[in-house]
Amino acid sequence: MRSLNYPTKPQPGDRVAVVSPSAGLPALFPHVYELGLRRLREEFGLEPVEYPTTRVMGADPRDRARDLTAAFADPSITAVLATVGGDDLITVTPHLDDDVLRANPKPYFGYSDNTNVLNHLYRLGIVAYHGGSVLVHLGRPGAPHPLTFDSLRAALFGSDWYELTPAPAWGDRPNPWTEPETLEYEPEMLPGEGWRWQGPERVVRGRTWGGCLEILHWLMATDRVPTVTELDGSVLLFETSQEMPSAQEVFRIVRNMGERGLLAAFPAIVVGRPKAWNFDRPLSVPERSAWGTAQREAIIRALTPYNPDAVVVFDVDLGHTDPQLIIPYGGEILVDAVDRRIAVRY
Repeated sequence: MRSLNYPTKPQPGDRVAVVSPSAGLPALFPHVYELGLRRLREEFGLEPVEYPTTRVMGADPRDRARDLTAAFADPSITAVLATVGGDDLITVTPHLDDDVLRANPKPYFGYSDNTNVLNHLYRLGIVAYHGGSVLVHLGRPGAPHPLTFDSLRAALFGSDWYELTPAPAWGDRPNPWTEPETLEYEPEMLPGEGWRWQGPERVVRGRTWGGCLEILHWLMATDRVPTVTELDGSVLLFETSQEMPSAQEVFRIVRNMGERGLLAAFPAIVVGRPKAWNFDRPLSVPERSAWGTAQREAIIRALTPYNPDAVVVFDVDLGHTDPQLIIPYGGEILVDAVDRRIAVRY
């Protein structure tokens, strides 16, 4: 298992970069974005610094890469936060200046399409952080979610072990950003049912790798994933996006990971709660429950031929659902199937 370095953390009062290497959605939803910036200042005491493409939709990938590289190069910037995800960051990472990134490692926070950057930093030997979108999490309607903000605060400023907690209530039905008045009340939440454990009762400690499952498939297609040797002994984490891939598609992606030899490298796998509601697919609560069951069954079916003895934990709040726990990417994780607990080192 390869060794990665944790970058130095920011302190309250520091300047942090706010970038849009994926989609410039702050241009379309400034009311959500400004709320996220205000909370970044007031809740965390950090001063956000924008870059030329932060509020630009459809910016050239080379310009977005230039902004991201500049954020790492600036000695006054102590962390980098992505505003949101998207669907074309895979075209941006080839334009990054890797020498600059290696020479100036900084904590990077993002998820979804930002899996491209997280994986890129992993391959450069830099620990990053899966989660913490400025629009989605800092700009959450009504009030910040306490589990998200406690986790984000610990990841931003701390370097100790942090115990993850199953959410007592969760949601995957966001308020529409197109209606500014919906920022006044919190989104719908459902009762939590805890994590679901599969496999042997043992303790696994390793470094994480993974991200949004659909993006991982793109990275495999472009041959940008680490080798099996580099990942051996690591803990795989993955989750699915608001595009809601079917159980059959999830099965095929996970099976392809097995055919590549990746699945056998992971003694433990942590799976995020699947998002099962979107504006163009407004499933009922029973339908969402059935969706989650089908996803879990598909993953186990795909995993069994390649790594039947892996410890698997389902429905961890680490992806496109609310709340979102921050997971160090390339950092250490403890998956304890004996006491049914998960801890990460920020």
